[in-house]
Amino acid sequence: MRNLVSSSLPKLPSSEMAAAAGGVALALGGWWEEVNGSPAWQDGAFFSLSAAYALVSAVALVQLIRIQLRVPEFGWTTQKVFHLMNFIVNGVRAVVFGLHAHVFLFQSKVYTLVLLELPGLLFFSTYTLLVLFWAEIYHQAKNLPTGKLRIIYIAVNSFIYVIQVCIWIYLGITDNPLVELVCKIFISVVSFVALLGFLIYGGRLFFMLRRFPIESKGRRKKLYEVGTVTAICFTCFLIRCIVVPVSSFDTDLSLEVLDHPILDFFYYMLTEILPSALVLFILRKLPPKRVPGQYQPIR
Repeated sequence: MRNLVSSSLPKLPSSEMAAAAGGVALALGGWWEEVNGSPAWQDGAFFSLSAAYALVSAVALVQLIRIQLRVPEFGWTTQKVFHLMNFIVNGVRAVVFGLHAHVFLFQSKVYTLVLLELPGLLFFSTYTLLVLFWAEIYHQAKNLPTGKLRIIYIAVNSFIYVIQVCIWIYLGITDNPLVELVCKIFISVVSFVALLGFLIYGGRLFFMLRRFPIESKGRRKKLYEVGTVTAICFTCFLIRCIVVPVSSFDTDLSLEVLDHPILDFFYYMLTEILPSALVLFILRKLPPKRVPGQYQPIR
């Protein structure tokens, strides 16, 4: 029947099909240019990003307050620092995109790059904090030393920030397109480091939990938590690792300009907003209350 129906339809000449396809492509290209050049679309996309970041920032702050009220006697645990950094990163992004009309129009492009890339580095530090936390759990479970893990975390982050600041300073002195390209490649490398961290320690912890007895308390929940967060963070850093260098070679895919609102919207939505919202939801559980006279481990 499918052959009979398809054979009864009139066939268009190849020239007409090519013309029709060309017309569709031209229409889409015209729509894309119209959207990119429309102040209304630009305001809509960037104000939407600002609102989304503000919402995620507020959620992180509320969670931080809930944890503090739950266990006020504990100091700045990894869990508290993680939520505080989420609040800061998303709050800064909300302000930057709320002021997008000014941020993207600086005479010196280095200021735009700093305002867009610094929160990205803070995002890296925030989520590699999870890698550090999982690495400490894994090393403790394997009776391996954990003393150097925090030193390595601080050293790696310090090195990355120093290199990035040096690149920004050089760009501020001499507006060199080659240095800007190096900056993009460096950000891609940083994303790749985070990707490897989640792949190695998230994967190790996941498979270690799988070897626990099925009846172990909390095994299924922790397995789901580690596996899901690892997949989310791996994916978002993988997207960043690919898109950033590609956008540096193709000006039509640039992320540091005002007239690519749809591209910016989907990029930041997929690499920061949705991952942050999902991870905060997955890690929403509060630490157990401390029973007087009983030791409770710091999470």
